Amino acid sequence: MKFGPVPLEQAEGKILGHNVAGDNGKRLLRKGKPLTLDDLEALRTIGRSVVYVAELEAGDVPENEAAERVARAALGAGLRLSGAATGRVNLSASVLGLFRVDSERLKRLNESDGITLASVAVHAVVRPGQTVATVKVIPYAVSAGVVESAVAEARGGVPLLRVDELPRRRVGLILSGSPSAKAALTESFSPLVERIESLGAEVSDRDYVTLEDASGEEALARAIEQQCDEGVELIVLAGETAIMDRHDITPRAVERAGGDVETVGAPVDPGNLLMLAYIGDIPVLGAPGCARSRKTNVVDWVLPRLLAADRLTREDIVALGAGGLLEDVPERPLPRSRIRN
Repeated sequence: MKFGPVPLEQAEGKILGHNVAGDNGKRLLRKGKPLTLDDLEALRTIGRSVVYVAELEAGDVPENEAAERVARAALGAGLRLSGAATGRVNLSASVLGLFRVDSERLKRLNESDGITLASVAVHAVVRPGQTVATVKVIPYAVSAGVVESAVAEARGGVPLLRVDELPRRRVGLILSGSPSAKAALTESFSPLVERIESLGAEVSDRDYVTLEDASGEEALARAIEQQCDEGVELIVLAGETAIMDRHDITPRAVERAGGDVETVGAPVDPGNLLMLAYIGDIPVLGAPGCARSRKTNVVDWVLPRLLAADRLTREDIVALGAGGLLEDVPERPLPRSRIRN
């Protein structure tokens, strides 16, 4: 594609490169339109003799066609396309689910000269109708070779982008604490229940375990075993006091119930005191105290992936550190702002 200034006499049929304002300051001509003889006369009336234009060459693909071809190649399950305009095509979710993108392939695609694809974060929860990605072609046209290369990268072995629909999972919730704290704890962790239900899951089993003495560990283990036997697909543990040590009551109870603790602690704040374990294929999430808050915290990052049946490891949790400093929550007893040098 050629782009540059030409005399008005040579501009008919070429694409206007920039918006042009009239003498009143209002837009006279919009960029991107093929110039007609009337347009050229309008430019002469405001004293223009030269105009910047784009001129397509053999083998060039117009911006809208290029954007649509790349977007269609990237289109995976759970997504739909918008129409094309000004070199842009949006991709939106058609289901409630987790957005998936191969970051390395996306990076390679964005090395294409004149073609860009931006998306929401990988593993983000997306909802029907939400725009999750946009393809934008920068110039008015790009060469066929560039388009074909970008299309090949977008298509790959599987489409670059998809949304994995969240199934309706059965979730078990076990709260633990002092006998007198049951009502207060149940109420304070209602935001956690709301989170689970907002992701299309059902809290089908609820238990409360009192932790007055050493028998509490055994009781918690029995409650975990019972929920597994009843067919829950995820167990969430939360309590009056968050898990403070790898050998605390909750991880010990999980192991007593036949589970394996993947990790205790996460480089996300709020949410450092998270535990992740598995009993066979059933994930067990030890929720930190920030799960009481409706503000974004580590649970919002981990819970959706567990509901999507991602098998998370300690390495996955450790990787959350970059970007893991989140806005503080008012529910915590000692906000970061009160810690001074």
